[in-house]
Amino acid sequence: MRLPVSLNVIMLVVGSSLFYTYVGQLVPQKQLLPPAEVAIAADLTTDQMVKVGFEVVQQKGLCLTCHTIGKSGTLRYPDLAGVGDRAKTRKPGMDDLHYLAESLYHPDAFVVPGFNPGMPTINKPPIGLTDKEILCVIAWLQSLGGTPSVTMQTKLPDQGQG
Repeated sequence: MRLPVSLNVIMLVVGSSLFYTYVGQLVPQKQLLPPAEVAIAADLTTDQMVKVGFEVVQQKGLCLTCHTIGKSGTLRYPDLAGVGDRAKTRKPGMDDLHYLAESLYHPDAFVVPGFNPGMPTINKPPIGLTDKEILCVIAWLQSLGGTPSVTMQTKLPDQGQG
């Protein structure tokens, strides 16, 4: 028995569609949710700021997408391990707090030798960290090899420009 050509074409199209639908369902699905809002009280201690800063770095800041902690080899952006100590001497005449603040508010103001500029300004979209979140991130960065000195009352020159 010979089937008409049009019926063969329809069977081929339906069969192919079913096959690719089946294969598509075998691919693991990933659901991405927006980062959870981190509540930042005005009376956080510096230790609490370090914890909140790490949450911000991991979630809303997306910092660990490009930076690493304790890795070596070919890196996209500088490794953050020990940055709290290195920040004290990175730019002559600038303390670690102001160096880290400048690095976050104006990331291309000083580019670490061996790396290319291109880090986004994090207080503006698409990342859009608040000044409080940036203070917490600075506390976390200072804790990596150093002692955090920032508080929620710390005023930075670029605050309020987000």
